[in-house]
Amino acid sequence: MDDATLTISSKNYSSWSLRGWLMTKFSGLPFSEKVIPPDDPAMRAELLLLSSSFLVPCLNHNGVSVWDTLAIGEYLNEIRPEAALLPKDLKKRTRCRSICGEMHSGFGPMRSALPMNLKGDFPKFKVWARAQADIDHITSIWRSCLDDYGGPFLLGERSMADAMYAPVVTRFRTYHVELDRVCSAYCDRIMGMPEMIEWIGAARLEPEDMEELEVEF
Repeated sequence: MDDATLTISSKNYSSWSLRGWLMTKFSGLPFSEKVIPPDDPAMRAELLLLSSSFLVPCLNHNGVSVWDTLAIGEYLNEIRPEAALLPKDLKKRTRCRSICGEMHSGFGPMRSALPMNLKGDFPKFKVWARAQADIDHITSIWRSCLDDYGGPFLLGERSMADAMYAPVVTRFRTYHVELDRVCSAYCDRIMGMPEMIEWIGAARLEPEDMEELEVEF
């Protein structure tokens, strides 16, 4: 019998928590949540990009503990292969791992300049050149995948890749990043998923705010 707990941090600010949570939801594995408040010193350091390692999300399942978002996705794909978090086709699966790896290890300027903040709304936000380069590369990944696989999700069917890029979608909405029609439609698709609606609804109820992540102009 499945006994799973997913440890996460702030639903408003933690992009990695959202990724792990979405993957677990996509897998169909029943789980309970354990939420570490963002005022916890270790969690605060992670949210502010001051930590060299990510402590959340962490999935505990039947005596197995797995952390790091990509590791969680790989684990869920092994125990719930029918959910196809990683596509069954080798070429698609390789593409999925590649673009997930880029999201996992790259795009530092965008992450720093556009921190995840689901309750935020910054219509006049100035995107500087380094962050814009990341945005341009991300949208080129989206367009390429959607063109190659026909949508509606990056690899055709919903996969780990969509969970990895979902927090980017929220950033684009929070900071009113200008997008072309194809990428804007993809963002609408992600934001309209029931799982995203559930997460964002909970995020808006969080009482805590982190001043360092509240952008002012």
